[in-house]
Amino acid sequence: MKVYVPRDAAALSVGAEAVARAIARLGPDAEIVRTGSRGMFWLEPLVEIETPAGRVGYGPVEPETVSSIFDGTHPNALGLVEDLPYLKNQERVTFVRCGVTDPLSIADYRAHGGFRGLETARNMAPAAIVEAVLQSGLRGRGGAGFPCGIKWRTVLNEPADQKYIVCNADEGDSGNYADRMLMEGDPFLLIEGMIIAGLAVGANQGYIYVRSEYPHAFRTLNDAVAIARDAGYLQGFDIDVRLGAGAYICGEETALLESLEGRRGQVRPKPPLPAISGLFGKPTVVNNVLTLAAVPTILDKGAEFYRDLGMGRSRGTLAIQLAGNVKHAGLVEKAFGITLREAIYDFGGGTASGRPLRAVQVGGPLGAYFPESLLDTPLDYEAFAARKGMLGHGGVVVFDDTVDLARQARFAMEFCAIESCGKCTPCRVGSTRGVETIDKIIGTHEPAKNLELLRDLCDLMVDGSLCAMGGLTPYPVLSALQHFPEDFAR
Repeated sequence: MKVYVPRDAAALSVGAEAVARAIARLGPDAEIVRTGSRGMFWLEPLVEIETPAGRVGYGPVEPETVSSIFDGTHPNALGLVEDLPYLKNQERVTFVRCGVTDPLSIADYRAHGGFRGLETARNMAPAAIVEAVLQSGLRGRGGAGFPCGIKWRTVLNEPADQKYIVCNADEGDSGNYADRMLMEGDPFLLIEGMIIAGLAVGANQGYIYVRSEYPHAFRTLNDAVAIARDAGYLQGFDIDVRLGAGAYICGEETALLESLEGRRGQVRPKPPLPAISGLFGKPTVVNNVLTLAAVPTILDKGAEFYRDLGMGRSRGTLAIQLAGNVKHAGLVEKAFGITLREAIYDFGGGTASGRPLRAVQVGGPLGAYFPESLLDTPLDYEAFAARKGMLGHGGVVVFDDTVDLARQARFAMEFCAIESCGKCTPCRVGSTRGVETIDKIIGTHEPAKNLELLRDLCDLMVDGSLCAMGGLTPYPVLSALQHFPEDFAR
């Protein structure tokens, strides 16, 4: 009998390790396979039993209820996991193996389609690989949405004796965890994507810059890189896993490069772009985890397969991460075009509190606050930009009607003040003045005058900041002012 128990950090935080020990003690004949997470966090720890009909799930499971799994009386029996509507109604492409395979077994990875994209890429010219990625419509999943193939083509065409592939795994946005889930649940997919990127642009060295708050992902990636190296997959291309500096700004690509080079994480002026002068002054591809992880599927199944998913200029699938006041928090992978309402209600089940939904923040702490009236906005880069929002990394944080949006606007400004790298005045000083101004508004000190001042300050930060940190901080503030003006009228 095979029993599958997740080793994902989310499952470990609610007792998965104790459950695994209880299974080993009570079911000595069971073969325990540690997996990643399926992304249904309200069911963790989720235990699956292999049967002739498929995997049967139980969750959440506690150590004291393990025995009832074996005698068939467990109160949280779920039936066949693949038939659960939450999973069945998704388009799992990048996350198809998460929660299914042993993340550190190359044999398991290959048995489920792994390394087929790499095998295809090894028989292609670099320019052909880049063209396939370009034709797929893949855009950067880190938030900017820049076409991946254009970035790769720039690095390919740049003459240099050394080029680099850098994976931005400094996932710091609130409500985001897709990168962590993939690194812990399917690390060979990221490794395969990085090797293909190296073949495409002529790079022989890669770096994965992992958020310092992700110790489990860091260990899993190091183990996976060592296993892939021993198995011969890293011949001609090597990967070094580095632990981040613990600064939100290091999620910005040039600050990340500064940190990788051993300096304080501060933003570099552009130009030059990293694709021309990046790590150690050499042409560098900087992509986030989910961007690189999408590449093996494109090479395996073809650019058309990926391009046929999605809408408009947003092609492929999006990892929607439901968090905050939502009943069923978890990861949903769907083709671009699903609406916010569908994500929150069809998959998330509405608010956890049962109270009416009032606001949703999409795109991390610098994303706009959308009211209920905008929930029918499709999850698409251009659709969000048209409503003065941003899709970002796909994080969706839900708030019920008890939220105070003036306080949330203050939080955005304070977050920027704390996390600013300090390189430019509009961000460094503007965010501090912004906190003070919002405090005056909340304290009813000349509110009309200070509201006007706050809007002017936001315009200055958007137009004058060196990077997106200061330039995007006004988004949540201005959206709160636009959609929830009553919270600022004390």
